[in-house]
Amino acid sequence: PDKAMIEERINIHPKFKKMAVGGAPDVRVIVFNNVPVMAMLRLPTEESGGKANLHQGAIGLGIDLATGITTYGVYKNESIKYFPDTNKKVNGITIPHWDKILRMSVETQMASRLAYLSVDMLIDAENGPVVLELNDQPGLSIQIANMQGLRKRLERVEGILVDTPEKGVRIAKTLFALEFANRVKFDTQEKKQVKVIDRVRIKPHKGKRVSVDVKVDTGAFSTSIDRSFAEKLGLLSDEHVLLTRKFKSALGEETRKLIGVDFVLKGRIIKTCASVTGRSHLQYNMIIGRRDLKGFLVDPLIDDEMINVRK
Repeated sequence: PDKAMIEERINIHPKFKKMAVGGAPDVRVIVFNNVPVMAMLRLPTEESGGKANLHQGAIGLGIDLATGITTYGVYKNESIKYFPDTNKKVNGITIPHWDKILRMSVETQMASRLAYLSVDMLIDAENGPVVLELNDQPGLSIQIANMQGLRKRLERVEGILVDTPEKGVRIAKTLFALEFANRVKFDTQEKKQVKVIDRVRIKPHKGKRVSVDVKVDTGAFSTSIDRSFAEKLGLLSDEHVLLTRKFKSALGEETRKLIGVDFVLKGRIIKTCASVTGRSHLQYNMIIGRRDLKGFLVDPLIDDEMINVRK
């Protein structure tokens, strides 16, 4: 008797039907140490014969890991901002099921036990992401598509203990978010004004948000929080600690934990990575760095009312 091989049919997601020619597009995610470090969307073309292979003429679009939105493109090893022979920009395309794609990429690496690999996925119209294949030696064109180098990203996550897919995804979104990520939801809104001394509502490990006065410091790149205060909120548990890193300061070199923090500032929810340090000798338990101030206007004048309230 004859033998037949039966494969599942993948129906192209409606999002990509007008973009892909003659074949199914796929999403490639490079994962290292259980953390997604870079991703791109590969679109087949007539030239590539319907295959999502960049070396055969497919188009690759870099993807911001925090938002799942395309950024730059690569075609025939050259960086592009527009689709070939059109005036349509390659950026601004939202990838469906993005969080699930990232989580599945980490789960796949954990199952494979490969330290470094790319995970290629198709997005089915009904079932969502489906793992297509793994590659332990993926090509490097993904760097052109993202206008970013892989080496620095790999170094940032090397040695971090990542024991769950969810933690790996949180680390990726925190470390590798592009500058526009915090503006995605706010570009159409009026910029809100914050003061040098302002108030946020921070989400503890359990319970309702806690109001706390903070210092807005544009001289600091990232947000930091007092160790004792973070411990009181339950934010030093393994669930919130993303990684540990050495920092250099005027007092020398010290090791700090970086934790995931969720707070509300002027009605906006901000999820960020904050360094944990000793601030008990300072007036405020938390400072907001400029990385988390995109979309805000900072009033440089000290607010006497806030100072009096604190007293």
